[in-house]
Amino acid sequence: MRSRIRSCTAVLFGALIAVAGGMVSAPHAWTQPPAQAAADDFYVPPAPLPPGPPGAIVRAQPASLLLSAPGQPGVVPAISTRMMYLSTDTHDTPTAVTGTYLQPLLPWTGPGDRPLVAYAVGTQGQGDQCAPSKVLSQLVQYQPPFDVIAEYDVLALYSLLSRGMAVVVTDYHGLGTPEMHDFLNRKAQSYAVLDSARAAQQLPNNGLGPRPPVIAYGYSQGGMASAGAAEMQPSYAPELNMRGAYIGGPVVDPEYFIGFNEGQPSLSGAVGFTLNGIAADYPETRPELDAELNDAGKALMRDAAGKCAIAVSIDNPQRQTAQFTSSGQPLTTVIDRSPALSQAFADQRIGGGTPSAPVLIASARNDEGAPFAPIRDVAAAWCSRGVPVQMDANSQLPPISGVVGTHDLAFFPSLAASQMWLTDRLAAAPAASNCAALP
Repeated sequence: MRSRIRSCTAVLFGALIAVAGGMVSAPHAWTQPPAQAAADDFYVPPAPLPPGPPGAIVRAQPASLLLSAPGQPGVVPAISTRMMYLSTDTHDTPTAVTGTYLQPLLPWTGPGDRPLVAYAVGTQGQGDQCAPSKVLSQLVQYQPPFDVIAEYDVLALYSLLSRGMAVVVTDYHGLGTPEMHDFLNRKAQSYAVLDSARAAQQLPNNGLGPRPPVIAYGYSQGGMASAGAAEMQPSYAPELNMRGAYIGGPVVDPEYFIGFNEGQPSLSGAVGFTLNGIAADYPETRPELDAELNDAGKALMRDAAGKCAIAVSIDNPQRQTAQFTSSGQPLTTVIDRSPALSQAFADQRIGGGTPSAPVLIASARNDEGAPFAPIRDVAAAWCSRGVPVQMDANSQLPPISGVVGTHDLAFFPSLAASQMWLTDRLAAAPAASNCAALP
């Protein structure tokens, strides 16, 4: 995935961008270990949760934003508000999620009301210290010896804000708050995106109209979250004035993703994060994981639960999932022969719903992280149901793996194209579609 999951390059890119842009064994891996959030009262939800619909604000406060001094060159042009809001987990149970609302200082000069971009970030990690609402306030967050995270999405955030668009950034379910972050969970992360848009509209003096146009926007893990949000919005949040979704380099099938990435240097991070989320959300899978994972696999889950993405990949350099299983078979083989695991992973696949708004899907054909073939299958499925789909298949980038891969590089050309597409949706221009000749 973008981040490789998370290569050291992300730190360099993140820092540069920020400055320039202004239960497997005890302790159980599916129980979030003590973390920074436990000491930060803001991130601890009240018990019981207050009554209210998804998107209702639990608490909010002004937040610092890196290089955010108003009126100075090179700063992030926004006022930042940190918030906790009600959302829904993968089993449709109420939960609390945190996030950040970025109110632009620049005017909106486009047609109609100022738009709201519900921004879904790429892979952060699973430790609570990796939450975007925490990292946005500092250049780089570091916990020795190797746990480093930089908010590499700042480039896209800055670009959106500089156009006068309001942006709300979810931390996702369990990232920042004490619950386990269920990485690549189709429903939980998509609900978090949609409910962040609901919550932003309830903040006082938010600079938004009564029913602002909403765009879902994300790359990599964020692309999956944006895709899920597009599919679920018609039934889950029909009142949102959804104008479109940008879906960049998405992971649309986590099991396929794991199999595709056998041999990649970032594999261990993805495996650890994903298995922790599956175990936390699907208790019926825990006996299977306990029986099928060897000591290295169990250690990986424990390690991933409390760290950001770079540290997990550095500390766990295994590149083959067979190194984590007691049978010596690949993890996908283990998943396929377990009904509980197979069903849990099947629940995470994108493509079964139907977006009500146009979508732009960007994917590099040679993406070594988020594979192209299942992304194209999702586009074809949506096209068959009448969704206006524009699929941008980047054929220019060669297959690259290593410190910086094709997945990382594809983010940049898709960033420019996505914002032009977004502007057209806000101007109510007819949505182009290449469904008749998908690349």
